[in-house]
Amino acid sequence: MNMNPEIFREYDIRGVVGQDLDVGVARIIGQAVATKIQSLGKRQVAVGRDCRLSSPELFEGLTEGLLQSGCQVIDLGIVPTPLVYFGSYYKGYEAAMMITGSHNPPEFNGFKIMIGHDTLYGDEIVEIYNIIEKGKFVSSAAPGKKSSYNLVPEYLDYIVRQVKFQRPVKVVLDAGNGTAGPVAVPLLKRLGAEVVELFTEMDGHFPNHHPDPTLPDALKSLISKVVETGAELGVAYDGDADRIGLVDEKGKILWGDQLLIIFARDLLPRNPGAAIISEVKASGLLYNEIARLGGRAIMWKTGHSLIKEKIKEEKALLAGEMSGHIFFADRWFGFDDAIYASARLLEIVSRSNKKLSEYLSDLPPVFNTPEIRIYASDEVKFKIVDRVKEKLRPHSEISQLIDIDGVRAVFKHGWGLVRASNTQPVLVLRFEADSPQNLEIIQRDVRQVLEEAIKELNSK
Repeated sequence: MNMNPEIFREYDIRGVVGQDLDVGVARIIGQAVATKIQSLGKRQVAVGRDCRLSSPELFEGLTEGLLQSGCQVIDLGIVPTPLVYFGSYYKGYEAAMMITGSHNPPEFNGFKIMIGHDTLYGDEIVEIYNIIEKGKFVSSAAPGKKSSYNLVPEYLDYIVRQVKFQRPVKVVLDAGNGTAGPVAVPLLKRLGAEVVELFTEMDGHFPNHHPDPTLPDALKSLISKVVETGAELGVAYDGDADRIGLVDEKGKILWGDQLLIIFARDLLPRNPGAAIISEVKASGLLYNEIARLGGRAIMWKTGHSLIKEKIKEEKALLAGEMSGHIFFADRWFGFDDAIYASARLLEIVSRSNKKLSEYLSDLPPVFNTPEIRIYASDEVKFKIVDRVKEKLRPHSEISQLIDIDGVRAVFKHGWGLVRASNTQPVLVLRFEADSPQNLEIIQRDVRQVLEEAIKELNSK
C-alpha cells in the first residue's frame, strides 16, 4: 500500500488521521514492529493509547497486525504515555507501544515504540519503514493472544511509597482534557495536595484549549484559576502527560529550564557532582547554576529519545527540555513523566512556606524570547542551518559556536540559536541576553544572517 514515508519521524511515527494514518496503515505498522521485535527474540508487546477520537481504530489496526504476526498483546487501555514507559521498567515488558498524538492538534495521531527500556528513534524508526517497504513481514502459524491489564494502581502506589509531602499544597491542575486527569488527580490527592481541577475529563476534541502547555495561550485558564483560587501554583499537562507546564502563585509562567533549576537545587546537595542534562534551547542561567552547585552540566540535543539515551550514557540523575519533558533518574527510572515531575515539585514546595515565585528570585536577571518558529520545508531546513553556521563562523562578536543541534552562537552578552525541528517543517529560534538592548542586538544580528542564508538558498 502507499504509505507516506514522512510519518516516520525522528522520535516516533506521526501523521494526520485520514490522510497519513488509518486502520490499514496501523495494521501494517503492527506487522513491521512484530517483525522487528521477533528478530530480537521477543514476542510480548504492551499497548497503551491516548483519548484521541482516532485512537480506538488505530489500536484495533495495530493490535490486529501484532496478533496475526504471532505477538502477545497486553492492552493497557487509555493511559498517559509515562504509564507505558513505567510498565516497560517496572513490569519488564519485552516491548511496548503508545498510540498518541501527544501535544499535536486533534487530527494528528501516531505511535511511540519501546523495546525493553529503549525508545526507538532515528535510524531505528527508519528501519520500521524499510521493513514495510520491502514487505518482508514475519509470519506465524498461529495468531497471538490479547490480554488486558490495569497498570494505574501499581503506578500510583509506587509513587506514593517514595514521594512524601510535609504539608498540604494547594494546586490547580489543568489536564487539558488529555489522559493525565484520571491519574494525576488521585495521585496528588493521595499525596496530600488540595487539588483544584481544570479540564480533567478526557475528551479527544480538546474543546477548552490546545493540549500543549508550552503555548502561553493554552495556559490562560490555568493562570486565571490560580489567581482566582489563591493556589500556590498551577500545573498543566499535554495530551499524553509527558510534558509539564507550570505557573507560580502570581500566574507567571515558569519554563522547563527554570523548573530544572528548582529541581537541581533540591537534588545536587544530596548528590554532589551529579550530571544534569538539558538542551540547546535552555537558558545559560541553568548551566551556570548547575556548575555553581557543583553539578556536571551537559548541553545536548533536543528530543526526548535523544535525552533518554544521553542520561544512560552520562549516568545523569536529572534532565529536562524547554518543552516540559522532565526526566528523573533519581528515585525514578530515567524517562520523561510530567505527572511524576509534578509530584516531585509539590514535594519540594511542601517542605516550606516559601512561595514558588521566590524560588528563583535570587538569580541574576536575563532577558529571553520564547521559541520562535519560522516555516521551512523538511527538504531545506537543515541546509539553512548549515548555511547560517558557515556565515556566523567569522563573526567577530561570537566567542563560541555550539553545533551539537543546530547552531547556538555565544556572544559576550548572550546567545542566539537557530535549529531545525526534527518533528515539524520549521526552524526554531531562541535568544537570550543580559539586557533588553543586548537581546535586540543579538536577535538582529542572527536574524540578518538567517535571512541572508535563506535568500542564498532560494536563489539557487
